[in-house]
Amino acid sequence: MGTVSSLPTRAAGVRLADAAKIFLDTIPSANTRRGYGIVLNRLVKDFGADTDVMLLGLEPDRVSGWFTFVWDNKAATTFNVRLAALRTACAYWRNQDGWLAGDPLVRLRAKPAPADTSKALSRDRVVEILGSDAALRDRVLWHMLYESSARAEEVLMLDVPELDTANRCAVVTRKGGARDLIAWQTGTARLLPRLLTGRKSGPVFLTDRKARPSVAKNDIDPSTGRARISYRRAAELFEAHTDHYDDGPYTLHQLRHSRLTHAAEKGASTPVLMKLSGHTSVRSLAKYARVSDEGLLHFQADIDPAARRRGGR
Repeated sequence: MGTVSSLPTRAAGVRLADAAKIFLDTIPSANTRRGYGIVLNRLVKDFGADTDVMLLGLEPDRVSGWFTFVWDNKAATTFNVRLAALRTACAYWRNQDGWLAGDPLVRLRAKPAPADTSKALSRDRVVEILGSDAALRDRVLWHMLYESSARAEEVLMLDVPELDTANRCAVVTRKGGARDLIAWQTGTARLLPRLLTGRKSGPVFLTDRKARPSVAKNDIDPSTGRARISYRRAAELFEAHTDHYDDGPYTLHQLRHSRLTHAAEKGASTPVLMKLSGHTSVRSLAKYARVSDEGLLHFQADIDPAARRRGGR
């Protein structure tokens, strides 16, 4: 698609190229910044670096037509990740004094995501993601989701008083309302105190900014005024952070899936896997606790009698 020249430029406003760079510079994680940069760099290229960012809000039909032309033929997950990144940038620009008025993306809606048939991630890939340069809050969340194999919705609803940091566990509300224990490991335990910074109340995982007046009181941390981060926002951040992988972006659900698969490969019993996952049905557990190709290769190598004889010589 060539440059969208029908949007005129104005010297008085903020250049689109400058607005994109300033927004991207606010993102500390290099991987997340790279993911957001894909859609913003394309926007600058097609609309022109000197375009006044204010004009985007005056032409929602043209912006939505451009976005659909560029991204509509991509997978629903990719389409949604790009749209979420652009929405975040537009929200930032609207919060700056006079940069952008209106919503250029008002005509666009996220695509329905297909049923999750994603595979477990390899152990090396999980280690790479958990050890990345993402924001502290996001790394704590990802560690806790993988190590506990809890659902993201369950962990995001945790409040600080519900944490038993000494025993590395907490009680969450499972699907159907049952209360159940989840437990984490050293990775979460090391990072969690840095995230809480002495807080004794409020949600564990907070947004970066103060809450709006419409947010429910029990979703606000009284000491900072910030709100509980939503599942949608947490999912967007994880997908943006993992978008650069050849088989990415990944979903938060894949952290849970991966943990259950890795535990099964390590020989965890069915009762342990059911407790770990919170499932009450073995049939429900079976689709998550399948041994991966990587796990099969490790299993065969470990029980190979010839290999063991060679190792004993």
